[in-house]
Amino acid sequence: HVQLVESGGGSVQAGGSLKLSCAALGRFYSNYCMGWFRQAPGKGREGLATIFEDGTTTVADSVKDRFTISRDNAENTIYLQMDKLKPEGTAIYHCAAGDGGVWSTPESYKYWGQGTQVTVS
Repeated sequence: HVQLVESGGGSVQAGGSLKLSCAALGRFYSNYCMGWFRQAPGKGREGLATIFEDGTTTVADSVKDRFTISRDNAENTIYLQMDKLKPEGTAIYHCAAGDGGVWSTPESYKYWGQGTQVTVS
């Protein structure tokens, strides 16, 4: 069983920054692909970024000049540095872990965290 625990959310003014963390607990395999998604009220989950064990990353075009994903394999933790946040970024941010598939598709991931709220005003 794998548990993902996000932290670092909060309220921030437009243009500000936040850094989210996601710790993987339990029987976690470092070769899992890990990603960040967000879900705004009334909308589906939007893929933001993914990172593989070797550090290869993919970031959605909509945020690639403002968001950075990173990973600490020794700590089984991934991060999402978010800069220049916009009000439309208000959402619950989730991390996820999986072993393959289309990175931006939620169905590609087996494990999900409960999410952390980010509010941009």
